[in-house]
Amino acid sequence: MASETTYGAGEAARMLGISLDTLRRWDRAGRIRVKRDAANRRFVDASEIRRLRGAEPHPSSARNRFRGTVSEVAIEGLLAQVEIRVEGPARVVAVITREAAEELGLKPGSPATAVVKATSVMVEA
Repeated sequence: MASETTYGAGEAARMLGISLDTLRRWDRAGRIRVKRDAANRRFVDASEIRRLRGAEPHPSSARNRFRGTVSEVAIEGLLAQVEIRVEGPARVVAVITREAAEELGLKPGSPATAVVKATSVMVEA
């Protein structure tokens, strides 16, 4: 039986869409299970990455989630515009703070989820 894939901390952080510093904080807080080698380097099993990707990071009443891949990050001043290509012929564009974009480690090709919560939705034809 083949052993499960294990990723280094940097690669695991990229796969989770977080910064390496965030992964280290999660480790210290017990939010992520890591393994360490003889040199005390962190490694994360693929099952742990799957667990965290499927987990709700913060309790939320939002029900509309669009998983996809970051296709563009445009940072100007304090804001960052993030474009996420989602399933089907669609894209989601969000304006977030520069700090949030940097903390999440967003860059083209990284996985991301757009969470939409609105009190009203308008449709035009």
